[in-house]
Amino acid sequence: MVSKRKVVLVGTGFVGMSMAYALENQGGVNELVLIDVLKDKAEGEAMDLAHGLSCAPSRIEIKAGDYDECANADIVVITAGLAQKPGQTRLELAKTNAGIMKDITEKVVASGFKGIFVVATNPVDLMTYVVEKVSNFPKHKVIGSGTVLDTSRLRYLLGERLKISPKNIHAYIMGEHGDSSFVAWSHSYVGCKPLIQILKERGKSEKILDEIYTEVQQAAYEIINRKKATYYGIGLGLAKLVKTILNNEHEILTVSTYLDDNYGHSGLYIGVPAIISNKGVEDILNVSLSEEEQAKFDASFEVLSKMKEDIDKEI
Repeated sequence: MVSKRKVVLVGTGFVGMSMAYALENQGGVNELVLIDVLKDKAEGEAMDLAHGLSCAPSRIEIKAGDYDECANADIVVITAGLAQKPGQTRLELAKTNAGIMKDITEKVVASGFKGIFVVATNPVDLMTYVVEKVSNFPKHKVIGSGTVLDTSRLRYLLGERLKISPKNIHAYIMGEHGDSSFVAWSHSYVGCKPLIQILKERGKSEKILDEIYTEVQQAAYEIINRKKATYYGIGLGLAKLVKTILNNEHEILTVSTYLDDNYGHSGLYIGVPAIISNKGVEDILNVSLSEEEQAKFDASFEVLSKMKEDIDKEI
């Protein structure tokens, strides 16, 4: 299929529209179609974005539409779904959103869509699994946003502590996009130099690594306490993922992808460093984790595995 550089967004909430706004500002997409169960909302958002096109870097067709628009799209991004309510467990949220994912996926596939799915709805690892199961697409063509945002937060915080651009921090958060995630500190670098070595040279305790991870893990809660939701960070992360696919950049991103005898596991989507191209997930980087890191990965996989058993009943 010749790329039309066409992106369809399903879900015009804060996260989806933050991505749409980022794409309009950055350019590189020829057509952006907004789909939402609230059709007036999608139409209003399309109008609002389109009115700023004279200020955008390049021409882009922006409109509201329906699932038939997916037929010739390169990428369908799914951000639709419900947010976690106070007192609601992650499993309860997962069951509710699994039904929504199933319905959306069936409609997208029925259109004749042959492109790449990008999923951001939470719990994202499980929702990506649902989309793959329902669509029966090749697993490398169904990608979750995974720990892209977590990794971006980590690099920002490390950059702030070390007074170095986050673009030169090469560190990765792996595992579930959730409380069981972890940092692969043994593979964390500043430029080409190991992070641990940098800390030693600067006389800093490795304890700050635990402090930084805790900040990353709690970041969403802290933002939600202050402004009720998080969306700019993930919106920019999704825009980066979309453009990495469209531009065939072969960039390494910590997406949620399917494990097939990777890190000692198979059968689930989970956040790992992977090479992203216009084919989707080109390859998974199987880095050698330390014994402690592997144990954390195993524990994170187990968390998702237990929830998956209940999700399977919903689809």
